[in-house]
Amino acid sequence: MSKVLVAYFSASGVTKKVAEELAKVENADLYEITPEATYTAADLDWKDQQSRSTLEMKDPNCRPAITGQVENMAQYDVVFVGFPIWWGREPSVVDTFLDAYDLSGKKIVPFCTSGGSDIGETAKRIKEITGSAQVDTGKRMGGEIFEDDLATWTAGLEI
Repeated sequence: MSKVLVAYFSASGVTKKVAEELAKVENADLYEITPEATYTAADLDWKDQQSRSTLEMKDPNCRPAITGQVENMAQYDVVFVGFPIWWGREPSVVDTFLDAYDLSGKKIVPFCTSGGSDIGETAKRIKEITGSAQVDTGKRMGGEIFEDDLATWTAGLEI
């Protein structure tokens, strides 16, 4: 049986709720990706071309600082990575997390929360960052997510 980690970044709490449910379904450890500087409402204003999130997302090499680390990442075979979709992809703070570990040989399963945008090219970007990890195409979650929905999804992942 695979050892599973659910790592997530949540700016508003929506992704956190999904991650917590997913961790229950998969009997997985849970880890919150925490930016060193918390995002404020002004930072998240996507209409402001000078907001922190807008500037970060315009720079594909941006890696905002995070706090903490996963204890013994080597023990995990599967890592679910959750986040809200920003500008059609994972937030740069998630890239910081992915860059921090050797994920070679692990299965990475992205999941995003969004009211309308799909997961886009996220899997391709994550594959570029993680190198030899096996990256699943992932799933967009919108609206209410229930344990049964998550169990049905993960059952088809061969983990």
